Amino acid sequence: MSSTAFFMRGIEVVGGLVLRLSTRLIHGHGHEDPLGAVVPPIYVSSIHRFVDEGECSRSDRGVPYKYLREENPTVRAFERVLGSIEGGECVAFCSGMAAISAVVMAFARRGGRVVALMEMYSTTIKLLEELSKLVGFELVKAWPSTESVVEALSRGADLVLVECMTNPTLKVLDVEEIAKAARDSGTTLVVDNTFTTPLLLRPLKLGAQVSIHSVTKYIAGHNDVLGGAAIASSDLWERVWEWRRMLGTTMHPLEAYLAMRGAKTLEIRFEKQCRSAQAVAEFLAEHPRIEEVHYPGLPSDPHHSLAKRLFERPLFGAVVSFKVRGGLEEAKKVLRKVRIVSPAPSLGGTESLISIPALSAARYIDPETRRRLGITENLLRLSVGLEDVNDIIEDLDQALQS
Repeated sequence: MSSTAFFMRGIEVVGGLVLRLSTRLIHGHGHEDPLGAVVPPIYVSSIHRFVDEGECSRSDRGVPYKYLREENPTVRAFERVLGSIEGGECVAFCSGMAAISAVVMAFARRGGRVVALMEMYSTTIKLLEELSKLVGFELVKAWPSTESVVEALSRGADLVLVECMTNPTLKVLDVEEIAKAARDSGTTLVVDNTFTTPLLLRPLKLGAQVSIHSVTKYIAGHNDVLGGAAIASSDLWERVWEWRRMLGTTMHPLEAYLAMRGAKTLEIRFEKQCRSAQAVAEFLAEHPRIEEVHYPGLPSDPHHSLAKRLFERPLFGAVVSFKVRGGLEEAKKVLRKVRIVSPAPSLGGTESLISIPALSAARYIDPETRRRLGITENLLRLSVGLEDVNDIIEDLDQALQS
């Protein structure tokens, strides 16, 4: 069997060599070009030659290449990269929300029960609320803690959707413990792995059935791609793929090419961003204008011990959330005064970005619940980029002091 065939099947061994993560990020696409191109080309054709099921080209997972909405060679190359590092079968989407939508439609059912967190990306919560009315399932919002999710699962559920590190206050949940509870209750566990990336956490290896990414963030990594992905276990991916086909939310080939190029540098980008975030968090924790810092890399953070045990590397993510002294107007002043950090509602790219979650990521969570969760109007979320960390710190300091 050729080395390509090994890659295409998601196996991490080629010619007796165990391939490490950084190698699979670069070579895991498994594409073998007839012209010898090292970089997989962009197949922009929306259609492929198709006579019938017996007379057509097929992808490595047996799906015919006939229509872009269903399968595309460039998208498949990118999917093989993520599937290889996460240990499952990847289905790529045009956005992270498209991936979440397809997964929920694949596993929720009328009259059933879906468990989610009170604190997570609020558009996800809004989607679940609307789908619960349309599909007719019960939506249970658990407090963002391992114990609360496990307790909710003790009463049974069809689907449980969690973020390992919650957006925006960075509470860490024990995915392995939740996976055990989900298995005992016969529940499909879906983990949004966007904040932690496969470098810190691989949910399928801990017992989850689906891992979701907003590819827009760390995977693509340059603030110029919109995309999503769901990596499912080998027995479930077809259900997710079928919903992608019906919804028409396939990733575009150009986006797949850019995301695949970005993924090649994920390891070196994310490691630097995490180290810089640690330094920024330590700086903010001592700043007189800061009321509170949320970052699991700080020994004082209540989630530090769990993160240290759960994450595969001694890193704690590249997002830092913190509260400035004062209210909403003081928070807005910081956004207006930063010069290197950009005020923008995203994360994971080369540029450092800062936002007010109450006005963006958490806007669809009702105000009282936001207050209980600690998502106050003076809370800022900082995505640390690749700039020199001293420049980031000096920029934050001048904005806070002014």
